[in-house]
Amino acid sequence: MTTNDSKKALILDFGGVVTRTLFETHDVTERALGLAPGSLTWRGPFDVSSDPLWMRMQAREITERDYWTTRTAEVGALVGETWTDMQTFVQRARGAEPELVLRPEAREAILAARAAGMKLAILSNELDLFYGAEFRKRFPLIELFDVIVDATYTRILKPDPRAYELVLAELGLERQDCVFVDDQLKNIEGAVAIGLPHVHFDVTHPAESYRRALQMLGLQTQSTK
Repeated sequence: MTTNDSKKALILDFGGVVTRTLFETHDVTERALGLAPGSLTWRGPFDVSSDPLWMRMQAREITERDYWTTRTAEVGALVGETWTDMQTFVQRARGAEPELVLRPEAREAILAARAAGMKLAILSNELDLFYGAEFRKRFPLIELFDVIVDATYTRILKPDPRAYELVLAELGLERQDCVFVDDQLKNIEGAVAIGLPHVHFDVTHPAESYRRALQMLGLQTQSTK
């Protein structure tokens, strides 16, 4: 295992990579909101045929923010309320227990990278926009991250090259010494455009995605199964 390697960094998207997706936690959402089991049927990448809106997003007919704005309004309507922002959705659905949202595989990878002395960064388009600043403050392991670049504040959205350059500048590292992990192909294409090593995260196979990222940084693990 590589140790004390502060000249390398693991750069993670937040939603879907560090956290479990809302698609994976429909049961948690339904319980939290008092909805009947099975009320939420859209499954995104876990069942594309169930989610034409997701297919439109993947075809880039709408943005990721457009997708979640629509879902937010739909779920709000199910509980008889008008929801206009993703933060309301996330906090009402599962904000009371942030630890339920953390991917087990993410926990292992973050701890392994930190134990090896590597730097950690989050590069997100909507961390506080979706989850809220208070949620982030209570999120497990957040204190281990050296850098958090959130377009909620920078207004520079991936795949704009400036977003990647900003996180690299804050890390103070060369791009070849970093690995960027994101579940959205368009954001991976942004990394490709600036020559940033990357892993296209597969939310249906998270352990393998994290294993690849750590291996690219020279870290061999026997966990993250």
